[in-house]
Amino acid sequence: MHSPLDLLELYVFKGNLAYDGEGISQIEHAWQCGQLALQAGATPELQLASWLHDVGHLMTDLHGTPTLRGIDDQHENVGAQTLLALWGPAVAEPVRLHVHAKRYLVATHPGYVQTLSPDSVRSLALQGGPMGEQECAEFRANAFALAAQQLRSWDDNGKRVGWFAPDVQQAHSELQALMQRVSARLGSGLALL
Repeated sequence: MHSPLDLLELYVFKGNLAYDGEGISQIEHAWQCGQLALQAGATPELQLASWLHDVGHLMTDLHGTPTLRGIDDQHENVGAQTLLALWGPAVAEPVRLHVHAKRYLVATHPGYVQTLSPDSVRSLALQGGPMGEQECAEFRANAFALAAQQLRSWDDNGKRVGWFAPDVQQAHSELQALMQRVSARLGSGLALL
């Protein structure tokens, strides 16, 4: 099982990896999504989910941009599995469902697909494309569907070149503080150090 410190170290050592065609790094995207969640008044758990929704990308041994090679790295499931063990469903389920939220929004909101980045469009095809009617109904019935759609919005909008913490160490410190806050709220007693 990964610890919160292990996840933080992933961003320390792999956070500078770039998103293909996005002009930002993994840590910049994570920070931006966390900031958008904070600004929206999201719960600390949903803020942490927003920070960590793409951590599964950093947990695989796939290099570069897997979608360019026709590979779906299942990052939402890889990340959610670890997050569930650490912080439970309030953090893990929005992460697990953020890809489903994209598929749902493409199916139910005309024009949404045009707002997606090129990599999100590539991954959409690999992830099953737009949801069908039955899938949409099942998604809407999920208790975490709204949180996943909120996270998806921040994911889509958290790709701004030039918007970042004053330095990467501050971003790491903010993530660590949020991890500790959520752990304390959940009474998990997880120690980061």
